[in-house]
Amino acid sequence: MRPLREFPTAERAAVRFVLTDIDDTMTTDGLLPSSSLAALEALSEAGLKVIPVTGRPAGWCDHIARMWPVDAVVGENGAFWFAYDRENRKMRSGFAKTDAERQADRERLETLRHRILAEVEGAGVASDQDYRVADLAIDFREDVAPLDDKAVERIVTLFEEGGATAKVSSIHVNGWFGVYDKLSMARICLKENFGVSIDDPDTNALSVFVGDSPNDQPMFAFFRNSIGVANVRDFRLQTPPRWITASKNATGFREVAAALLEVRK
Repeated sequence: MRPLREFPTAERAAVRFVLTDIDDTMTTDGLLPSSSLAALEALSEAGLKVIPVTGRPAGWCDHIARMWPVDAVVGENGAFWFAYDRENRKMRSGFAKTDAERQADRERLETLRHRILAEVEGAGVASDQDYRVADLAIDFREDVAPLDDKAVERIVTLFEEGGATAKVSSIHVNGWFGVYDKLSMARICLKENFGVSIDDPDTNALSVFVGDSPNDQPMFAFFRNSIGVANVRDFRLQTPPRWITASKNATGFREVAAALLEVRK
C-alpha cells in the first residue's frame, strides 16, 4: 500500500466515480460526522458520481439513497442497488435474487442464526437485522463486547458449514446464500444507472473505491485506484488496496475527498 499523497495528479483528475464503504470508512466510533456528509456533497457538486457500497441493510439504504447527496447505493454486501429519482420521486432498484428466493433463504438463515448464537458466546444478531432483506448480520463488536479473532473465525466457519457465503466487516460477519458480493452488484449498478462497464479498463481508471475491511477485498482487488483508510492496517488482507490514507476512519475519508477535489479547483 502506497501513501495517498503519491496518487498522481492526472489520475486523480480523471476520476468520475467514487464508490465507498460506510462503516469505519466514513464513520468514526459508529458516528457519521458532518465532515463526511460535507465531503459527499462537495464531490457530488464537483460532478463526480458517488455510490456508497455497504453491508448495511435495505431499510438504511432506502434512507441513504433518498436523503444523502449520493447517486446510488449498493447494500447488504451486494444483494441490491437503490437509486432515487428525485425529479420523479421514485426509488429505482435492482436485486441479485427474487422475492421468493430471498424468502427461502431467510428460513435457512434463521436456522444458522440459532446455531451461531448457541455456539459462539458473546455474539449477537445485529441491531439492524430487522431492516434486512437478504442476509444475516452477526454482531461481534458494534453493540456487543468485542469478540476475539478466534470467535469471529468460528462465526465464519458456521456460516460456511451451512452453505452460506460469509464476509467479515469491521463490526459484523454477514452471511447469505449466493455468489454475489459488493463487486458483482457494483458492476450491475453502474451499468444500469450510468451506462458504463467497470470491466472496461478506461472506466476502471475513472473510478476509485474507498474501504477499510476484509469484505472490501473484492473491490480492492478489482479497482486500480482502490484506497484504504488507515485503519485497514488492523486486518490481514490477501488483497490490500493500492493507496492508503494517513488518517483513520472518517478523517481518512475526508483526505480522499480533498485529494480528488483539489485537482478540480
